[in-house]
Amino acid sequence: MYHNYIVYIVTNTNKTTLYIGVTNDIQRRLAQHYFDSQNARKSFPGKYNCFYLIYYESFDSIDVAIMRKKELKRWRREKKDRLISSFNPKWDFLNDEVF
Repeated sequence: MYHNYIVYIVTNTNKTTLYIGVTNDIQRRLAQHYFDSQNARKSFPGKYNCFYLIYYESFDSIDVAIMRKKELKRWRREKKDRLISSFNPKWDFLNDEVF
């Protein structure tokens, strides 16, 4: 059975805050982040309005995806910015690409 796991980075409107997560359903996860930012505001992305997708990677293994997420979370902001810029030079919001 084939699985697709996605490590993703979302940001807020001003692109000042980054959130890194992993999911097997990116559409559902982005919708959850959006809902939380508009309503409950209980999660980190909800509190900081981080629901704009700017980066993602796909993996066949959840273990590899989780390891990658942990690796990215340890990086300094400058290194994360370079990764995002290499994938998405204008830092466009990619939500419509995955819906």
